[in-house]
Amino acid sequence: MESKNQLNAWANPAPAGLVALAVSCFCFFALFTNQVTDAAKPLLGWWLIGGFVVQLVVGIFELKAGNTAGGNTFLYFSAFFMLVGGSEQLFKFYMAHNQILLDSRIDGWAWLCLSISLLLCTPAYFKSPFFLCLVIVILDVALPILALMDLGVLSYRFSHIPGWLLLAAGTCGIYLASAIVVNDSFGRKIYPNPGPLIKDKEGSMLGGDVHRKYSITK
Repeated sequence: MESKNQLNAWANPAPAGLVALAVSCFCFFALFTNQVTDAAKPLLGWWLIGGFVVQLVVGIFELKAGNTAGGNTFLYFSAFFMLVGGSEQLFKFYMAHNQILLDSRIDGWAWLCLSISLLLCTPAYFKSPFFLCLVIVILDVALPILALMDLGVLSYRFSHIPGWLLLAAGTCGIYLASAIVVNDSFGRKIYPNPGPLIKDKEGSMLGGDVHRKYSITK
């Protein structure tokens, strides 16, 4: 008897990407709200690089499955939020330890670009499950604040605001990942998982093509 995964070729990879996002959100919350000191940054860097591996794989499979919104978002999050973010944490700690100054305002310009891109793509997630849409909307608020802080427009005294927002986004990501895994395993709704604000003809994983073989709304 063939297993479910054999019949469908590939299982739903979204939970892994959501958990990786949640890990980074929780870690940045700890950093921005002074739950840890700056001495934790090198360790944060390695956690982010680990998340890069997960989200890169998820992004590729999402694009292969025809999910334009989720695939592209996971892909550039894996590159910039995870790989670049993690590498910068390691590099900045090394440079600070050697008393070499960096102009981090360039990070602000990069995050401003990413923030605008995510904001303009947000309507696509109105066709995604409620909790995923909520994650995106929270990030729409948190990322511009981080960008303005790096640009020097806002003081780092405001870092607790994006910190708490990232914690909220990470919590939503964990719940959604758990709902997908548990509901899919039982073949019925065990954890409540509200559907999209704008419904399509059939469920989609991350607001993408309706011809997908698996669904984030299970």
